[in-house]
Amino acid sequence: MGAWGSGIFENDTASDWAFDLDGVNDTSLIESTLEKVIGVGAEYLQAPDAEEGLAAAETVARMKGQWGTRDSYTEPMDRWVERLNRTPSSELVRKAVVVVDRILSEPSELLELWTESEEYDAWKASMSNLRARLGA
Repeated sequence: MGAWGSGIFENDTASDWAFDLDGVNDTSLIESTLEKVIGVGAEYLQAPDAEEGLAAAETVARMKGQWGTRDSYTEPMDRWVERLNRTPSSELVRKAVVVVDRILSEPSELLELWTESEEYDAWKASMSNLRARLGA
């Protein structure tokens, strides 16, 4: 796992995803990322897809004005949210909540990896914080 912390953007996959936002002027990347996770259904959810899904969900929370931690890792996404200046649809928020819940449910590689980590409690707190900011 290319993670250096328990925050949503403290891994290579989510950080790369945030830079990809710079190339779009709508919510299409967010929507397709959330749909990718939702589309897995009850099948095994791979960690990279989950990390991107969390990045998309975090972006939705920030679009709602629920910023959370802002730092150098979130800067590309924060700039995009400010530039777009759009409130997410209730459907987009609903999908973000579904994605977070799916990632926290078996079978989920990311959940497995964090469960085996000494930082599991910090990661779980980060997930709870995101869910709260999404309004769930």
